[in-house]
This record gives sequence, structure tokens and C-alpha cells, in this order.
Amino acid sequence: MIKNQFIVIGLGRFGTSVAETLYSLGNDVLAIDTDEDAVQYISDKVTHAVQADANDENSLRALGISNFDVAIIAIGTNIQSSIMATLLVKELGVKYIIAKATTDLQAKVLYKTGADRVVFPERDMGVRVANNLISSNIFDYIELSPNHSIGEIVSPKKWHHKTLSELNIRAEYGINVIAIKGNKDINVSPAADDIIVPGDIIVGIGSILQLNKLYNQSK
Repeated sequence: MIKNQFIVIGLGRFGTSVAETLYSLGNDVLAIDTDEDAVQYISDKVTHAVQADANDENSLRALGISNFDVAIIAIGTNIQSSIMATLLVKELGVKYIIAKATTDLQAKVLYKTGADRVVFPERDMGVRVANNLISSNIFDYIELSPNHSIGEIVSPKKWHHKTLSELNIRAEYGINVIAIKGNKDINVSPAADDIIVPGDIIVGIGSILQLNKLYNQSK
């Protein structure tokens, strides 16, 4: 299995949750915060945890963040620090940047600064609850942008005992399968010949429209 490398900057509730989850899914995670207590708390729940200032270019460069695949800028209410961290991470060569925002204006600035995706944790929770209410097959729903999301659903019966290649989910539904949750383990970055079995939970990323179509078909 190829591990992805993530850097999470800002260890409030959102950043800590993201870092812990990514690490539990088998990824390499570097967690950064200026708060010593926050760094100490998460130190045994991620690959590495470092007390550092994400607005200091030399500090970030010394950590080798250009080698990371994805950066999550989860700094809280200090929008200036969030913008600066996004700008520096972009300039230092991180391939994909997700930034946290609390307002639409912040989101616009973060996009212009270099963020590839902006998330609204509080808003996401409302979307997640609403979608869980309308379909018992939806386990989780995370909005990445106004048009794209990550969703978890129970595998439809017609998918059982077939490989991902046979199902051709990307062509049929416009969804990329990024993980399969079985009864005992999680298959991150599943291969084309992996077989779906009853009880599997499919984690997919795609447009909200396509995900909803898939949800409806899996009821």
C-alpha cells in the first residue's frame, strides 16, 4: 500500500480530528502547532508532531514540507495566519492544499492565496446531519467544496462479489473510490482487482449530484 503524506497545520478540534483520522487510515501525518500542549496531546496519534510557527518560512522549509502530498491549513480564527500559512505552503511546493474557513469572504481570499479546496467545518456538520437523516445508507458526508464531497455508503447488493474493475464505478457514476471499509480493516487506495463483499462500506469522492444518485440507488 502506498502511503500518502499529509501535513496538518493548526491543532484545534478540527485539525486534531483530521490528523488523527488520516493517521488511523494508514497515512504519514506531520502535525504542527505553536501550542506546546496541543503538540504533546497528539504526539502519539500521528507520525510526527512539531511545535513550530507556520508563518515562519525557514521553519517550514526545515521540516521539508515540499515532500508532502497534501497540506491541511486548520488554523482557527486567525485568518491572517491562515492566509500566510497557505501562501508559504504553496510557495514551498506542496501539491494540494485544503484550508479551513469560517466565512465566504475568508474562503475567497484563501482560494486566491493558493488553496485548492476550502472547507467549512461547522457548515459541513450541518450537511452531514441532513444527509444522514434522508438516507440510512449514508454513514458520513464531508463537503470539500460547494460542488464536491466525500461520502460513505453501504455497498449496493448488485456490487457484491464484483471487482472495482468490473463495476467501473468512475465511468458509471463519476465517483472515485478512495477506500473500502471492511468488517475488520480499511483498504486505502484499493486496487482494480479488489472485490466488494456484503457489508463493505464504500468511501467515494465526487460531485454532490453523482453521490446523491449513488446513494439513491443503494437504498
